Amino acid sequence: MAWASPAFDDSDWNTQDLTPPPGSYDPVSGSSGFVPGWTTQGYPKLIHYAWYRLRVQVSDGSSGAGALPLAIDMPFNFDDAYQLYVNGREIGHFGEFNPHSITFFNAQPRSFPLPSEVKGGTITIAIRMWMDAGTPLLYEDAGGLHGPPLLGEASAIDAMLRLAWETTNRTQVGNIVESTFLLLAIIFSFTLFVFDRSKPTYLWLGLVCFVNLLWRATVTLGYYSTLLPMVFESVMTDIVFAPLTLGLWAIFWANWFGLENIRKVTRIVWALVVCIALGAALVRPPIFGSLVPVSAGVWLVRFAMIVKLLLGVVLLWITYRGMRKRAADAWLALVPILLTIVWAYEEELSVIHIPSILVVAGFPVSLGVISMLLMLGIISLLMLRGFIRDQRENARLKLEIEQARQVQHVLIPEAIPSIPGLAIESEYCPAQQVGGDFFQILRTVNGGVLAVIGDVSGKGTPAAMTVSLLVGTIRTLAHYTQQPKEILSAMNQRMCGRTQGGFTTCLALRVDPDGTVTFANAGHPAPYVQGHELMIENDLPLGLDATATYPESTFHLSEGERLAMFTDGVAEARNPAGELFGFARTAAISCEPAISIVHAAQDFGQADDITVVTITRLAPA
Repeated sequence: MAWASPAFDDSDWNTQDLTPPPGSYDPVSGSSGFVPGWTTQGYPKLIHYAWYRLRVQVSDGSSGAGALPLAIDMPFNFDDAYQLYVNGREIGHFGEFNPHSITFFNAQPRSFPLPSEVKGGTITIAIRMWMDAGTPLLYEDAGGLHGPPLLGEASAIDAMLRLAWETTNRTQVGNIVESTFLLLAIIFSFTLFVFDRSKPTYLWLGLVCFVNLLWRATVTLGYYSTLLPMVFESVMTDIVFAPLTLGLWAIFWANWFGLENIRKVTRIVWALVVCIALGAALVRPPIFGSLVPVSAGVWLVRFAMIVKLLLGVVLLWITYRGMRKRAADAWLALVPILLTIVWAYEEELSVIHIPSILVVAGFPVSLGVISMLLMLGIISLLMLRGFIRDQRENARLKLEIEQARQVQHVLIPEAIPSIPGLAIESEYCPAQQVGGDFFQILRTVNGGVLAVIGDVSGKGTPAAMTVSLLVGTIRTLAHYTQQPKEILSAMNQRMCGRTQGGFTTCLALRVDPDGTVTFANAGHPAPYVQGHELMIENDLPLGLDATATYPESTFHLSEGERLAMFTDGVAEARNPAGELFGFARTAAISCEPAISIVHAAQDFGQADDITVVTITRLAPA
C-alpha cells in the first residue's frame, strides 16, 4: 500500500501514454477511444497486479472555501479489476478484492467523488490494477487501462459518466437487435414444429436460437450489472454456449439436407463440441493460471483453435454432401451457411486482419452480429418456403390417400353372401388409412363359395392401387372359372411387370356344398382347421415368375368344423417388448370368431394390416 502514498518515489517507473489513437476502437465491444494495454507497451508477460500513479496540480481558483467538489471518471475499458486511491486513501473500486481471491466483472463505466478535504494543491492518484492470467489469451491488446481517467468538477464528471453509459448502450445495440431476431426465430421455428412434428429441422433451429439467445442475454447482462462474476460469465459463454451453439448449427444443417448418416454426423459433432469446450475451459478462469500453468497457454489456444476449425471442416463437409444430395435447391442454403461460418469464426478472422467491427448508422456492430441477422432472415424465408411447399404436398397426399381409401372401401366387400350350409365371417383392419390386404367372397354356380385372400407388399396409395387391380381381376375371372389354380395363374400373369419390386401373396379356395375344399396357394400363410394348420402345396408369390404354376390341394370340411384364413398381420403382431404374436398363438385362437382373432392381435400390438376370413360348415337345418 506504500505505492498509493503521495510520498512514494516513482521517478524510476516507466511512463505510459493513455491517449487513445485517432479512430481506435475496442476489438471486443466496438466502443471508440481504445488504448492498447500493457501487454503491447513493454510488459507482454505481466499478469495479476500492477500500479498506475499520476500527480496532478489543482489550482486556478479550484481551491479555497468556494471550490466545487471534484470527482474522477474511470475509463470503461480495462482489464480486469481496480482499486482507486487519492492521496493514499481508497475512494472506490471495481471488483471484489479479498486476501486470497479477486472477483472481477465485465468492465463498466464508474465515477468516484474525491474526499471533501481534497480541493486543491497536488493530488496523487494511484490505481491498483489486477488482470486474470487468461485475459491476454482472449485478445492481443490486453492489460490494465485502455483509456485515461478523467479528473474534474463533479457535475462535469457526471456528464462524462452519462456519456460513457451512452457509449456502452451504443455498443449493445447489435446484441439487442440480435436478441430480438433470435426471439422471433424461436417463436417462428417452434410454431412450425407444432404444426409439422415430422420435420426435426424446425426443432433444431429453435434450440440453436434459444441457446444463442441465452448467450447474448448473459453477455448483455454483464455490461449493465455485477450480478454475474466474469468467471461465471466466461464459463457460460466460452465453455458452454459458444461450443454448443456451433454444434447445434452443424446438426441443424445436417438435418436440413437430410443426410442419411445423421446419427454418425451427430456423434462426430458432439465429440468436437466437447473438445472445444474442454480447450476453452483450460484457458479460462478458474482453471488457467491455477491448475494449468501460464506457460502452456499458447499451446492450449492453438489446440482449441484447431478443434474449432475441425468443426468448421465438418460443417463444410455437411454442405458438400447436402448439395450433392439436393442439388436442385441446395444452393439456396449456401449463403446462410457461409454466414454461419463467418459468425462462428469472427475472432479467427480478426487474426488475419479482417475487420470485426463495422459502423452501421453510427452504431458499432460486430461482423458476427451482422452475419447472424442476415443468416436468420434467409433461413426463416427458406423454412417458410419449405413449410408452405410441404403443406401443399401433404394436402395433395391426403387427398390421394382419401381417394384410394374410398376406392378400397368399395373394393373390400361389406356384405357377405349368404350361402346355405355355410357360416362366413370376415374382418378387415388396415394398419394405416389405406392397407395392402384384400379378400373376396363370391358364390359359386353349384351353391358353394369361392374365397380369395391376399396381401400386397407395401402400404399406402401404391398398395391400394395394386389391390384395386387384383380385386378387379378376381371378379372378372370368377365369371369364367372357379378353379383356384386357374385364378392364381391368371392373377400372376396380370401382376408380372407391375410389381415395382414388390410381390403379392394370395390364397384361393373353393368350398363345395358337400364340404370338399380345393386350395391353391401363392406364398400365403396356410389356413387353419379346428386349430391345426393345413399342409398344402405352395408356390411363389404373384408377380415374380410368369411361368409359375399353382397346384391344387383338396380337403374335406366336416359339419361343425371351422376353416380360418389370415394375412400375416396376425402372426406378425408385436408387443412393446418386441415379441411376435407368432404362429402358436395364431393356431390357438383360430377356432374363435373372426372379430375375436382381430382383437387379440390388436391388443398384442398391431404392426401390419390384419384380415381374417372364417368359413364354418353347418349341419343341415
